[in-house]
Amino acid sequence: MTSKDLRQKALTAFVMIKVKPGTSEDIVRSRRIKGVKIASSVIGRFDAVVVIEAANLEELEKIIYEMIEQHPDVLHTETLISIFHPHVPD
Repeated sequence: MTSKDLRQKALTAFVMIKVKPGTSEDIVRSRRIKGVKIASSVIGRFDAVVVIEAANLEELEKIIYEMIEQHPDVLHTETLISIFHPHVPD
């Protein structure tokens, strides 16, 4: 796969979120935001995980910063950007 092929693929990011106690449901409702594919409350080090697809880093940054990190109940986020997208045959 060439670098040109990689540029044409959507970016997928997994955003782990720590929120104020009792507020993870508000973040899970964020799946209504354009680009958010999955949002789930979880048990463990983080309170919620959001999966985002974006066309480029600028769009990804906008979704994460403006829609998630600016949420008043968010205390901390950690973002993992996927670098491998296996092809799944139809």
